[in-house]
Order: sequence, then C-alpha cells, then structure tokens
Amino acid sequence: MAKAIKKETCQYRLIAGKDAMEVLQGKWRIPIIISLTDGDKRFGEIQREIGNISPKMLSQELKALEENKIITRTLYDSMPVTVEYSLTPLGRSTDKLLEEFLKWGTHFRNEIVGNR
Repeated sequence: MAKAIKKETCQYRLIAGKDAMEVLQGKWRIPIIISLTDGDKRFGEIQREIGNISPKMLSQELKALEENKIITRTLYDSMPVTVEYSLTPLGRSTDKLLEEFLKWGTHFRNEIVGNR
C-alpha cells in the first residue's frame, strides 16, 4: 500500500509540480489555453491566433487538453458541422498562473532579450 505524503512536504510539492507540468508541457498547450481565455473558438481561429502550428499538432494538443479536462469540445449540428473549443472551470483555474507566467515572460524579455 502506498504511503500517504503530507501536503506540506517538498516531495508532495514536487509531485504536484510534475502533475502540472505533465498537463501544460510542450510548445503549444499554454498558447492554446491563452487563446481560449478570450472565449470560445473554432479550430481555425485558434490556429490563426497561434500561428506556426500545423493542423495535426493543434489537433493532438487539443485532444490532450480535452483528455485532461482543461478544455471542452462542443459539436454543433449544423451544415457544415461546427466545432468550438472552450475552457472548462479547471482550465479557467489557470488564469492566475498564466497571469504570473506572462508577467514573468515580459520581465524576462525586458531583462534578457532587450539587453542583447
């Protein structure tokens, strides 16, 4: 039987960090989430906003985010069929994290990239 790990321990925090990285890792997942923070979007809209992502890669990343309950895919019965992607409540819970992440990215760009 697995031993319970106390929430305040370093080991618990490392496991939680690994879990978060597993869901958000890669070049495209955070940009996809950022794109969806503005509201529901269709596949082509996401692809145009992000740029430089192949349809195959976008499809794979959307499926992974859907499997992890970060986004939801809604199929509308219309001609032609319409599919929209949106953030779930779990996906929306990344708002503060992304805000700090983007703040740090701006700081990094100003400090490091701007001084080159």
